[in-house]
Amino acid sequence: MPSSSHRITSLLNPRIKKVVALRQRTDRDRANLMLIEGYREIKRALDNQHWPLELYHAPELYQGTNEPDLVRQAAQAGAVVVECTARVFQKMSYRERPEGLLAVARQVRRKLDDLRLPKAPLVVVAEAIEKPGNLGTILRSADAAGVHAIIVCDRCTDLNNPNVVRASLGTLFSVQVAEASSAETLDWLRAHRLAIVAATPHAEKEYFDVDLTGGVAIVVGAEQYGLSEAWLEAASVRVRIPMRGQADSLNVAAATTLLLYEALRQRRACPSAS
Repeated sequence: MPSSSHRITSLLNPRIKKVVALRQRTDRDRANLMLIEGYREIKRALDNQHWPLELYHAPELYQGTNEPDLVRQAAQAGAVVVECTARVFQKMSYRERPEGLLAVARQVRRKLDDLRLPKAPLVVVAEAIEKPGNLGTILRSADAAGVHAIIVCDRCTDLNNPNVVRASLGTLFSVQVAEASSAETLDWLRAHRLAIVAATPHAEKEYFDVDLTGGVAIVVGAEQYGLSEAWLEAASVRVRIPMRGQADSLNVAAATTLLLYEALRQRRACPSAS
């Protein structure tokens, strides 16, 4: 176990106040910082070279035996390691059951030009997603299905929200994620010659009847209103998920997962697909 650079026992310590302030989007954006809480989330950040600047830990709250190695790894990556009492850590934590690990890192910020795509890429475009949990789950599904890039358009939810990080289980750091306006994204997709597949309950075609093996962008929209007219009009094809019960639509994260795994199934069945 590495020795901590600092140890905090007082709830009034200025460091603690600064960490608590980062729960607010305005403070995060002003400082270009984000919070990463939990073993899996911090581990994925480290594994993908998203280096923590500070790591706060409370050994009393550890859930297993791997935490000391993670603290050591963060220290070796250059993080300032700060040990806290359980009481101090609980003040900083935004979870009901804190695990005793919380990192401060630079925000995830990419532009469209930063994205690097292979031949026939699979891209997700998420327009105006309102709930952090849904955005985080979309990231998690995209990671699992091997998506090459995610573009968050006209954001309603802050990509660097701690609850997005949590819901994604840290996959925010393992997939390429960029933010842009819908207009910018449409121009970018056209420049890269990607087919635009718009998901809407009002489409005639069902999603498994559409070819998803080429370069494709699957576009999903806000939970309440769905995709905007701009995306529906720009779509190469519109698809729907069949609903056999009384519900007329699925949660946007669940719908995205189905679409991505259909794309994965088709690509595995087609040797020429990426």
